[in-house]
Amino acid sequence: MPKAYFVGAGPGDPDLITLKGRRLLDSAGVVIYAGSLVNPALLEGIKAQVHDSAGMDLDETTELIRSAIASGKDIVRLHTGDLSFYSAITEQIHRLRGLGIEYEVVPGVSSLAAGSAAIGTELTIPEVTQTVIVTRQAGRTPVPEAEALYLLARHQCTMVIFLSAGMIEKVVDELRLGNYPDDTPVTVVEKASWPDERMVIGTLADIASKVADAGITKTALIYVGRAVAAGASSIGAESKLYDRDFRHGYRK
Repeated sequence: MPKAYFVGAGPGDPDLITLKGRRLLDSAGVVIYAGSLVNPALLEGIKAQVHDSAGMDLDETTELIRSAIASGKDIVRLHTGDLSFYSAITEQIHRLRGLGIEYEVVPGVSSLAAGSAAIGTELTIPEVTQTVIVTRQAGRTPVPEAEALYLLARHQCTMVIFLSAGMIEKVVDELRLGNYPDDTPVTVVEKASWPDERMVIGTLADIASKVADAGITKTALIYVGRAVAAGASSIGAESKLYDRDFRHGYRK
């Protein structure tokens, strides 16, 4: 029986897709991928009919999946990163269940993990913090009132903030309201694992101005907390901006 597969493409580097994800891409009859968020190198050489979902709505993607299954083809819905964070698969799966279409979710490497690797640290360090909060700043998409950033910040653990680089000043205000001190380490990683990956290192006191100077407004993660300093200090926290070659000693 044909099946719909929701596959995590990984954070950008095409080598960071799972073996299962790669196999499914190579054997699928149809692939729907998430536009500019997915590295097009992942689609090179595949035999599938390929559709960019950037200009499509839920009805259109659902119909593509239904049509592929009806014609006996496996279909891959390729999302960036890992599907457990901000992937919007829940509404898609609800539609497929209503249509009686079999599906499977295949995890990928999250940008959270790729950003942490770029910084060169783990996010949980004994006697520093054993907790990571993954969240986003409220904007056009609201968050539950009990999950306001300033309330979560009161835990003083590691925080990884998605989809919020364009609101960095608001993020800083909320973190301060949650009693993070101004010397709290903050690192922003843009396009983790892509060739044009960039990183901004600072503290709560100066990170907003540094991010503004770098022109980073999207496709970036904000890492907050004392655990972040372990990797940042090995790079050189005094510097403003690095490209991905910082791991090989190059700095600009």
